[in-house]
Order: sequence, then structure tokens, then C-alpha cells
Amino acid sequence: MAQQQMFPHGRKPYIIAEIGANHNGDMDLARQLIDAAKAAGADAVKFQSWDTTIFSRQVYEQNYFLGDDYRSRSDYTLKQIVEAFAVDEAQLTELRDYCRVAGVDFSSTPFNVRQLEFLVELGAPYIKIASMDLNNPRLLSAAAESGLPVVLSTGFGSLEEIDFAVRHLEHVGAEEIALLHCISLYPPRDDEVNLANIGTLRDCFGYSTGFSDHSIGVEIPMAAMALGATIVEKHFTLDKNMFGWDHKVSADPTELAEICLGRDRIHAALGTSRRIVGPRELARRDEYRRSIVSACKIPAGTIITDAMLDFRRPGTGLSPRQTDLIIGRSAACDIPEDTILRLEDLR
Repeated sequence: MAQQQMFPHGRKPYIIAEIGANHNGDMDLARQLIDAAKAAGADAVKFQSWDTTIFSRQVYEQNYFLGDDYRSRSDYTLKQIVEAFAVDEAQLTELRDYCRVAGVDFSSTPFNVRQLEFLVELGAPYIKIASMDLNNPRLLSAAAESGLPVVLSTGFGSLEEIDFAVRHLEHVGAEEIALLHCISLYPPRDDEVNLANIGTLRDCFGYSTGFSDHSIGVEIPMAAMALGATIVEKHFTLDKNMFGWDHKVSADPTELAEICLGRDRIHAALGTSRRIVGPRELARRDEYRRSIVSACKIPAGTIITDAMLDFRRPGTGLSPRQTDLIIGRSAACDIPEDTILRLEDLR
């Protein structure tokens, strides 16, 4: 029997509150974030398992990372902030345990094979591969060998690079893959988001697709769900003004709750691609549709013309589509003006 998929096409979107490093190295804050994400309706919280090995010595000597220039600071260096914000295995175990009590899925993004293997030991329900490792066969192989669903973020990636990663995962034996459209800017402009890529990834690779969001606000992740995203990952914080890397591009608890409420409504509204008219709509159809009525008094024996007919509610009589059955026939009796016509009124 085929294993049930965690992220099948058409499922209610799975919302991941990306805490990342927004705990700022404070486990009390991390627990508060877990509680707030659960209260907002998230399915999962996700941390990041990096340590100082994420950067080479050259980066630490330059003391510069992305838009954060630590060379001008006197309070700490880049290496010191990485050390402060990293979570070790004991802390990840503690966070896993806290998530179990809180009733929310736990995961963390690994950045090397040991970190990935430890997440498997912790019982993480899936492995998230960050965009930066789309071209990292060693980590992709370990993810596939884990036997867990692999959620692959595609930021920075061309279709050729994404294809390489997907085929590598398949070759090594990954049984379930989900692809996240991602723009690796913090934040991207609206015209850089290209949400239509969600459908492109689904069409090209046939896997469930989602969206890893770095935009400001709630509109874009909601639009992603309306386009069929089965996973939405959104950075999460308690306070956008808090010190740290990702707080400003993160959703706060109110925004995350809006996204989760929107998820439920959007999923219900998407429904099925099969064209149906539901029973509640059917019950009102005759009230809103029209019947053929006499637009004037029609004496018996009169040949019916189009000018003698009109179409008015309710739709309990002859349909406007049946007009051709009436034109050219004669009235069998006097027909008052504004009367719903019946076939027996004609001959």
C-alpha cells in the first residue's frame, strides 16, 4: 500500500510559522513564539539548526552578512551574533518537547548532514531544505535517505537547478517531495514575487507546491493559497521592532491569525474543479431564472411573434431557450398580458 502523503494536492494549506532565529537565542522567547503560533492556528513551527559552520572563515574575517554590516559595530561581531542566535541539540530537543505539549508540529532547517540526522532522531515530520542548499547533493542525498517528506525551497534557483535537485532526490529514493516557490529577498517587491511560479512548478514537476514568503503583510501568502499552494511558510515574530535578523519581514500574531483564518476560508472556497450546482443554489434557481410571459394581451387564434413575448421571474414556466417552440404557433385561448405561458395555451 502506498504511504499516505503529508502534503497531497488539494489539501488544506499547511501553515508553517518560521521562527527561524527570531527567538534571538532566548529559549523563553522561543516558547512564547511556539504558544503564539499555535494560538494563531499554525500547523507547525520551524527553527533553523545552523551553527558557526554555516559561514567560512573568510566571512567572519570580513564581518559582513547580507545587509547587516557588523564591521561598524563595537558591541559584537558576526561570529558572536551567530553563536548567540544558534540553537544546539539540547535546545532543539527542548523545543521539540515543548511543541509536543503545545500540540503543534516541530521542525528545523538543517544545514549539514549531522543536523539533518539529528532532526530525524527527534521525530521531525518532514525535512526542509533551504534555498541555499538547492545545489547541495550531499544534503539532498541525506534528506532523501531519511525517508521523510522533503520540502525543498527554490529561491535563487533556475528551472534547470530545480530539476537537478528534484531528480537527485528521486534517484536517491525520496518518496514525497514538495516544492516551495520562494524569492530570496527580505522583503521582495510585489512585482518580484511572481506567484504564478507556483503553478509553473506544479506543472513542470508534478509535485505539491507551496510558498515560502518573505513579503510584508498577509495579502501575498493568501493569494498563494488561492493559487493552490499546499504549504505556506511565513516568518513569525512577537514584535516586528525586536532586535534580530528577520523580525521586520515577519508576521506578528495578529497577521498570522489572519493568514490561518484566510487559509480555512480559501480552502473551502476553492472547492472542486468539477462543475456542480449545489443543493442550496438549486433550491433558489427557479426564483432567479425567467419564464416566457406574454408581453401583451394575445387574443385566441393569434399567431405568436417574438414581439409578443417577454422573459420574467420566476423560472417555473417555459424557459427562454424554448422560445422557438412558441413563435409561429397560435393562441388556443385568450392570453392576458403578463401571463406565464404554458404549452397547452398554444396550438
